[in-house]
Amino acid sequence: MTTTRRAAIAAIAGLATLACGPVLAQSWPQRPVTFIVPFPGGGGTDAFARPLAAALDPLLGQRVIIENRGGAGGTVGATAASKAAPDGYTFFVGAAHHAIAPALYPKLEYNIETDFIPIALVAVPPQVVVVNPKVPANSLAELIDYARKNPDKLNYASAGAGTTHHLAGELFQLQTKTKLTHVPYRGAGPALQDVVAGQVDLLFDGLGSSAPQIQTERLRGLAVAAATRSDAIPNVPTAKEAGLDQFEVATWYALFAVKGTPPDVVARMRSEVGKALKTQMIVDAWKKNGSPIPDMAGEQLGQFVKAEVVRWGTVVKDAQVKLD
Repeated sequence: MTTTRRAAIAAIAGLATLACGPVLAQSWPQRPVTFIVPFPGGGGTDAFARPLAAALDPLLGQRVIIENRGGAGGTVGATAASKAAPDGYTFFVGAAHHAIAPALYPKLEYNIETDFIPIALVAVPPQVVVVNPKVPANSLAELIDYARKNPDKLNYASAGAGTTHHLAGELFQLQTKTKLTHVPYRGAGPALQDVVAGQVDLLFDGLGSSAPQIQTERLRGLAVAAATRSDAIPNVPTAKEAGLDQFEVATWYALFAVKGTPPDVVARMRSEVGKALKTQMIVDAWKKNGSPIPDMAGEQLGQFVKAEVVRWGTVVKDAQVKLD
């Protein structure tokens, strides 16, 4: 084969590659799309991932299937997602927990900053301090007073070691000079169920999963870990109003594509997520679950995640948190 002919073939191949991008975006998806949620059903991630999936179904013209894969503070599902084929049919619903994991798991099989492509921030619900109604505390001040007088007697649940639920508990103990017993679960759903059942005393939880329990009085909300009160539970004071000035923690959720996913597919999904977040169904659901509608995507989200990794790494170090 002559050099000229090889060059011609290469040029044709290059043009074909350039042309296939838009065609791929227009034809994608041709089958259901999977969102890997790295926690069991019933938790905060589910509270936002499932409505988003439902809103995306008509926009994409295909079903979006939620696949729950819990374990190890969300790292099991993240690992599975990072190894998925980058064909545009598997996406990952990451959370603040995945910005904490690098400081706690030295041998992670994925890198949240480099093995995923940031699509869009989905929700940013603040955390709330909730207790089972049997706990003898009707306010945050009463909880702190009781915990100080009864070190290690109160136990708090989390979605797993190294999650925001866990780290919020560590921050709370540092700031209030109390000692609580940590009880890790395989996800926020199981943790929440046991707090409601009275098997565990309290939980530092995202509003997405706890707000309905507070609204129905199955749990008692003591303080929202945010600068302002939540419209979802307006009668619950902020931590600052309750006497704990610096206690602010939010559990964010974001959608990521697998590294290597075609750029046009990434762009299409990013666009459709933006549309979905503006639908009345999502606006109403997010309001009920205590989250504003975020406006962050692409590179901006990537920089946000990078900053969160640094922030939570500092918290892990200061609180001297180590996994058993």
